[in-house]
Amino acid sequence: MIQILVPLTITRDNIMICHRRHAMIQICAYLLLSLLFAYPAQSEHFNSLKPAAKGQTVYFNAWGGDAKINSYISWASEIVKKRYDITLVHVKLTDTASAVSRLLAEKTAGRGSDGTIDLLWVNGENFAAMKRADLLQSQPWVAHLPNWQLTDPVALPAIISDFAEPTDGKESPWGRAQLVFAHDSKKLPNPPRSTTALAQFIENNPGRFTFPQPPDFVGVSFLKQVLIELTNSHPSLYGPVHDADFDAVTAPLWDWLDVAKPNLWRRGTAHPQNYPVLRQLLGDGEIDIAMAFNPADASAAIARGELPDSVRTYIHDAGTLANVHFLAIPFNAAAAEGAQVVANFMLSPEAQIKKADSRIWGDPTVLSIPRLNTADQAEFMALPRGIATLSEAELGRSLAEPHPSWVPRLEQAWKQRYASGQ
Repeated sequence: MIQILVPLTITRDNIMICHRRHAMIQICAYLLLSLLFAYPAQSEHFNSLKPAAKGQTVYFNAWGGDAKINSYISWASEIVKKRYDITLVHVKLTDTASAVSRLLAEKTAGRGSDGTIDLLWVNGENFAAMKRADLLQSQPWVAHLPNWQLTDPVALPAIISDFAEPTDGKESPWGRAQLVFAHDSKKLPNPPRSTTALAQFIENNPGRFTFPQPPDFVGVSFLKQVLIELTNSHPSLYGPVHDADFDAVTAPLWDWLDVAKPNLWRRGTAHPQNYPVLRQLLGDGEIDIAMAFNPADASAAIARGELPDSVRTYIHDAGTLANVHFLAIPFNAAAAEGAQVVANFMLSPEAQIKKADSRIWGDPTVLSIPRLNTADQAEFMALPRGIATLSEAELGRSLAEPHPSWVPRLEQAWKQRYASGQ
């Protein structure tokens, strides 16, 4: 008899969730898959990779624009070399799309093996592009990684749905980001914790709220947050956008903004260009609430003297928008075995703890803290966070990203409605 060690439980509540929400269908699939991929089977499969991976050189294509990130990858390279005799080479990218274009060129040229990229840091539209062009490994591989059992796709559905595009087990979660709101606890001790409550706050406090101007990433993320909350995660959001239902699905968002606009900062006739400018408005006392897509942003700003030390962060009670960045293996990887071993290490508590350390990177973990052993849980809890950074438990529930096709349509519609003639 095979012992099932993956701590996923199929309950009536989980089943009902699957029926209610299109976006949760993938979670149901993983609940079932968890019954198939018992830990012994995972270990057997993974151990079979190690002999082939030994001595391989894994070319890891990843953004190289941050010294802290580069240093972290260098540390990981040293570890996998010592433990697995794998040489991990960081190919520093300025734009992930360039790597996707190179893979497409190799496929067009008929280079079905011995490709130039073994492992790729990717998410969002770049992953969707790889999927459309069949640039990924043909067979799912992530569920075979032993450290996959330390994740929880029910609590964090973004690890199996990359901007609403099913990962199909072909990219391994590596880190995450989540929308958080910031407020000065001395001036606003009880901030609004829902889109509905925020609307009431805006009405009662004219000029004290705004958001970055789309197409700024955080500004668009705020639009998606409002839309998701008001429509209770409408199923259409998690598939390609269609002209036939765009107006109907987004109507609650435009109604909300129409009511809010006269009471926004500068009566809604202008918006901050980006979230650093928004953060400055909070620091200067011009507004009461700011937002960022990095849970540690406010703490870092306090350390730099840009925000008062009374600023704290929070999320909405129903959750906030979150996304995950991943590691993918191309269809023609020359060192696919080594790439899987590296991906498993990157998903280990050891690597995730170091990655989550704000002194190293500060990237929130994709692991489920309750699924870790006591020692690893303690290490995560002991990490320095900064006074304004929420703990993993406090971050709570996350909301999945809509399909990437919704972004340009939302940007266009917002511009037509609110940006013209400002």
